[in-house]
Amino acid sequence: MRGLRALRILVVAAALAALACTTAGRDHRRLTILHTNDLHARFLPDERGRGGFAHLASAIRAEKARSAGALVLFAGDLVQGTPVSSIFEGVPCYEVANLLEFDVATLGNHEFDYGWEKIRDYQRAAKFPIVAANVVNDAGELLTGEAYVSREINGVRVAVLGVLTETLPRLTMEKQRGPWRAAPVVETVRSWLPRLRPRPDLVVVLGHLTDQEAGELLVKVPEVNVLVTGHPHGGQDTVKEIGDRLAVKVQAYGRELGRLDVEVDRRARRIASYQWRRIRIQSEEYPAAADVAELVETWEAKVRTLVDVPIGVAERSFDRREVAALIETAMREATGADLAYMNLGGVRDGLEKGTILVRHIWNIMPFDNVIVYGSLEGAEIPAEAQRGRSIDPAARYVLATNNFVAEQWGSAGAKLDRQGPDVREALIDWVKRTKVLR
Repeated sequence: MRGLRALRILVVAAALAALACTTAGRDHRRLTILHTNDLHARFLPDERGRGGFAHLASAIRAEKARSAGALVLFAGDLVQGTPVSSIFEGVPCYEVANLLEFDVATLGNHEFDYGWEKIRDYQRAAKFPIVAANVVNDAGELLTGEAYVSREINGVRVAVLGVLTETLPRLTMEKQRGPWRAAPVVETVRSWLPRLRPRPDLVVVLGHLTDQEAGELLVKVPEVNVLVTGHPHGGQDTVKEIGDRLAVKVQAYGRELGRLDVEVDRRARRIASYQWRRIRIQSEEYPAAADVAELVETWEAKVRTLVDVPIGVAERSFDRREVAALIETAMREATGADLAYMNLGGVRDGLEKGTILVRHIWNIMPFDNVIVYGSLEGAEIPAEAQRGRSIDPAARYVLATNNFVAEQWGSAGAKLDRQGPDVREALIDWVKRTKVLR
């Protein structure tokens, strides 16, 4: 009996010793990544009470308070989308965003809308770093000066590397981007990984990317643990996973905040477990943060008398495609053109049923684009402008579009040589004349 008891004690001791060794070999730490993207200067909640910088700030602060350690990331396109941004060329967006407690941001393509030089002003205004590893000139210099930043959160060494979509030339005009280009994303990330200092436990790529670019990065660069992105405005319903690597993004305009809680195995430099949720930003759920609301009001007061002016009535809601058709009608009437084309990407909002304010038109068309038009043979008219229309290849037509699209067409040989009024002003004037949209 004594021998059996001794054997049992020995077995239990060995098991405890093995458990102790296993526990001692683990070094797991928890980290929360809060993320948003494509805020587009939407300081105020929309007609349904969604978003608004002051309400987003409340959500960020509440979620940070419920975490062991949090990193707040912004994935590009802070500016361009409302009167305050258009009139003051984006700088107020960074002043207000300082109160959102971002730790790191990256560039979006719309940060170039007022000219690349304005990005210097954004950096001076921001109290958070703006990183972009692949936005370079021919000499290889970085536009933002920083490719990545390192942070230690709850004992986890995190490197956040910024990247911007390679499609930048299709999204901006040449004068806006100047000498800068977006180098290949995958190649750039690979080149920077060995240079990250100190050596990180967790590599996060913060990208303003197409879905295809994000997918390729997740597949082809396994050293990246987390990919936080923006650019497509619809967000995603679930985490994209490849092995233990994750990709997340949320809806635009501050309507959602993403919360990714990860358990990091520091020894293996991998994610051991995670949870992700999309937090809906509704005014009634997250009361406005007073300090943010005060600064927002300071800027909104500067434009209110200009834009909160009724000009018509919408008897129903119009989605973005229907609004594009309205803009085309306004462009035709403003120039006497036979047909017009408005790119859907240039239409930034739909139109809700009810009173139409000048503000709504600015939100729909925040860009300072002008109408460009000219005479072309039917065979010369670009395919997208012919869609849904019966065009005689031998006949001549006067075609109107905006100067952004015209520049793209011009490089392909379709030259429009006459300039009309500002697109936004043409739409405002058309709504005033039409009065009731049905």
